[in-house]
Amino acid sequence: EEQTECIVEALFSDLSDPVQSAGEPPTRFDPVVVASRLRQMGDQCNMDFEKCNMISSEALAEVLKGKMEKFGAAVESLSRSWSNQNPELVYERVFLSVSVKLLMHVAKKIPSVVQPRQLINAINGNSQVRSYIEACGGWVRM
Repeated sequence: EEQTECIVEALFSDLSDPVQSAGEPPTRFDPVVVASRLRQMGDQCNMDFEKCNMISSEALAEVLKGKMEKFGAAVESLSRSWSNQNPELVYERVFLSVSVKLLMHVAKKIPSVVQPRQLINAINGNSQVRSYIEACGGWVRM
C-alpha cells in the first residue's frame, strides 16, 4: 500500500511529461519507473469515456462531471464490463489500465477535482488487484 502511494504520487508529478523506461525490469522498487509503466498501460486503454456505450454507469457519469467520490465504483464497473466482453484480458490489468486512463481523462477535463488519493484508494481498495500485484512479485515485477 505504501508503494502504491509512492507510485501514484510519481504518476501525478509526471502527468504532463511521461518518463520513458526500457530494458530489463529493475531489481529494486523505483516508483518513477513503475508510474511510467502504469501510464503506458493507461495510454494503451482505448476506451472513450465520453462515448462509452459499454455500460450505462451512473458512477461514470458522476465522475465525468467531476464528482470523484464515485471514481472507484466507475473504474470497477468499467473494468468488469470490459473484462467480461474480452475474456482474454486479465481483469486486474484492465482495472489498472482503466483507472489510470479515467484519472488522466478527468485530469485533462477538470484538473481541480483530481487528487492522488482517488487512484490510491481505488487500487488499495480492490483486494483482487492487490493480490494480483503481490502474486506477480510486487510492483517492481508488474
